[in-house]
Amino acid sequence: MELRQLEYFVAVAEERNFTRAAERVHISQSGVSAQIRQLERELGAELFDRTARTVTLTEAGRAALDHARATLAAAGAVGQAVGEVTGLIRGTLVVGMVIGCTVTPLFDALAAFHRAHPGVEISLLEDNSDRLVEAVRLGTVDVALVGTAAAPEGLEALTIISERLVVVVPDSHPLASRRRVVLRDVAAHPIVCMPPGTGLRTVFDGACAARDLRPRIAVQAGAADAVVDLAARGLGVAVLSESMAAGRGDRVVVRTIDDVRTPALLALVWRSGRSPAVRELLTQCRRAFGVPGGPAQGSFAVSVVR
Repeated sequence: MELRQLEYFVAVAEERNFTRAAERVHISQSGVSAQIRQLERELGAELFDRTARTVTLTEAGRAALDHARATLAAAGAVGQAVGEVTGLIRGTLVVGMVIGCTVTPLFDALAAFHRAHPGVEISLLEDNSDRLVEAVRLGTVDVALVGTAAAPEGLEALTIISERLVVVVPDSHPLASRRRVVLRDVAAHPIVCMPPGTGLRTVFDGACAARDLRPRIAVQAGAADAVVDLAARGLGVAVLSESMAAGRGDRVVVRTIDDVRTPALLALVWRSGRSPAVRELLTQCRRAFGVPGGPAQGSFAVSVVR
């Protein structure tokens, strides 16, 4: 039995698909299948039910999964312990980032980390915030930059940006002439917004639910530019965060939603008991974002908070 076989076994169990597991561990699907078959022969039991469309664990596979994860974690801890003693950081670091989010300080931090620790292989993964948070919980992503309404339960977090919700409308829209806009005013119109699973949408939906409002979501789009363009063309009232709506020109009017105090957050999240590589990356991120040891007080140019 080899560690790589256990790694492939855990990857297939979590991905529930041999093709996706092969992409995750960077070898061919046939290579993963062959190693899993060899592991099954050594254990004397099939670990997966391959008859269905989705690969599922057998009873033996379920019994083996936690032990396989623990073995891999223990093996990784050996390397981390030696690295801490010798001052070396090596291995791999998987960093998640919400789709369509351009935050240059994060790229600066990654570049500084790479210069200081060229032996660490960095992978950058883009995805929806909810899926990235779950990947951090599972340990498939080490650190993720996500949009959220609050620090995810069970994870450590460092707030980078905290912003109010705003409404964006054409200058001819009735809301454009109001000096004060509240959520009930916004909910009276069709809404253009980010899709569920994004931090911004979570804040908006939560604020509406707290006031027993049921707005009609007319259009959903995953990029701030698209949300603004759709609102400018009269398809609905756009709901965004402050930085997402900034600098949109003369076509639209931006108003803060006055009675929604819960901010949309952009935060780095990671699991406790972080590795030396994660600790070093967080140090670089604090420097790049200008955060000494706690939440950021300033703001940065951000294309989307998801």
